[in-house]
Amino acid sequence: MKVLTGVYRKDEGSIFYKGEEVQIADTRSAQKLGIGMIHQELNLAPHLTVAQNIFIGKEPRKAIRLFLDDKEMNRQTALLLKQMKLDIDPTTPVAELTVAKQQMVEIIKAISYESQVLIMDEPTAALSDSEIDELFRMIAQLKEKGVGIVYISHRMAELKRITDRITVMRDGTYIDTVQTPDISIDQIIAMMVGREIYQPVKP
Repeated sequence: MKVLTGVYRKDEGSIFYKGEEVQIADTRSAQKLGIGMIHQELNLAPHLTVAQNIFIGKEPRKAIRLFLDDKEMNRQTALLLKQMKLDIDPTTPVAELTVAKQQMVEIIKAISYESQVLIMDEPTAALSDSEIDELFRMIAQLKEKGVGIVYISHRMAELKRITDRITVMRDGTYIDTVQTPDISIDQIIAMMVGREIYQPVKP
């Protein structure tokens, strides 16, 4: 995933995106292609506001380019939050948000770059059940908008709940891609570990 998002450069192989081979030299190249990632360790500046985190590095500026336009930045952030039906104040410092809300800010940040493919790495690891439901609602909204989601998880029930197809990799090797409705949890686990898993029968 870090190769796809330009964190690492590939040393062999090819990357095909929308049917064409592409070269991803760095994170900016990935952003320009519309590829974004929500890392398991959130990448936000806690002392900055929600709006400042979302627009960091691409802040709206006033007529005199030396000055940032905080009012416009907050307005654009409020529109993005409204689109995703999130009740978050753009001027709130990120440090005051729950982990779930911070994760949603990360998603909005990716959307602000017009991401067409969004990679999520174990996004529910630190979330409660109600927060997971909210995350899944956002994922459903993104799918409706045509955003492709690559969802990395070891929680089998989540995969059956939100995915259309499942790709299994083991020890860095591609194993298979299957349609989610066509495979059971036990079959997925067998693909992951390379053998059938049996529950011992108690005497």
